[in-house]
Amino acid sequence: MEHVTSLDELPLRDDLRGLTPYGAPQAPLPVALNVNENTHPVPDEVASDILDDVALALRDVNRYPDREFTALREGFAEYLGHGLTAEQIWAGNGSNEVLQHIMQAFAGPGRTAFGFAPTYSMYPLITQGTGARWVAGTRHDDFTIDPDDAARQVAEADPDVILLCTPNNPTGTPLGLDVIEAVYEAARGVVVVDEAYQEFAPHDAPSALSLLHGRPRLAVSRTMSKAFAFAGARVGYLAADPAFIDALRLVRLPYHLSALTQAAAVAALRNSATMLRMVDEIVEQRERISATLEALGYLPHASWSNFVLFGGVDDTQALWRALYDRGVLIRDVGIPHHLRVSAGTEAETTAFLEALASIGPSA
Repeated sequence: MEHVTSLDELPLRDDLRGLTPYGAPQAPLPVALNVNENTHPVPDEVASDILDDVALALRDVNRYPDREFTALREGFAEYLGHGLTAEQIWAGNGSNEVLQHIMQAFAGPGRTAFGFAPTYSMYPLITQGTGARWVAGTRHDDFTIDPDDAARQVAEADPDVILLCTPNNPTGTPLGLDVIEAVYEAARGVVVVDEAYQEFAPHDAPSALSLLHGRPRLAVSRTMSKAFAFAGARVGYLAADPAFIDALRLVRLPYHLSALTQAAAVAALRNSATMLRMVDEIVEQRERISATLEALGYLPHASWSNFVLFGGVDDTQALWRALYDRGVLIRDVGIPHHLRVSAGTEAETTAFLEALASIGPSA
């Protein structure tokens, strides 16, 4: 059998030629703090409860799951509050699939998606994968965005989809509700506020969920991967106007959420109080990382997420490799003189900080 040796030999879409798949380095190192996972395991008592529900769902796995994942949507509505109902909720296999549904419904060939760079690296990839064109706006030097400038950039770009990540990945920067309101007013297309890291923000920080009423082109997405320590389960969700949800039904694959996924997520939500106890500890480690980075002469950026982006790195590749050689994996996100590290457990954070201190102020 003759094998194709490269993509160039396949009739690939022209707009996908030259692209590389998304992927962070995966290496069997003792301390992996590179992909913003919640490194705390699911508490034993919660894991047992989840296993019971999954075992029950397994008895009927010969049948298709609830296509509308009703119980899960009700659980998300209750968790989010803000007077939301199940008909305003959507979910998918990770927030990336939810974003892909949005792109399939509102972007696509001949359309554009817009975001303020630097931001989540999957946005342009999902955009390109659905045949749309990605347009990158700009942020201030400290990665913040102000309402007037944001509205001006959106009006000039006139995109079909606007993606606002807050707190922003990879910078950790929060976004004021006034910016979201200004962008919505300036936009013709849909506005998606990605709150994947919202649970790590200050407890009194307002959510864009408070802006949903009367804004049918606005959606707020979340994930269970971060605060819920559920990255391996692949569950993301959003809240929006019921008509917005109907648009996503047009493009989703039938029965896209398995019965096992639905059962596991419903059980995790039922135990949300226990699951979220680890958030405060992660925030404590995040603050510890920032303070120590500063003491070592680096320039940590203010973060409302479960990671810290820090500048002042003379040679990012050299420092990344020096940490790697000491058993610690962090992330080079492509911002000159910057690296990003996730806040792990106390022991993992200690390992990172001790490794960094042993290297010295610059590598």
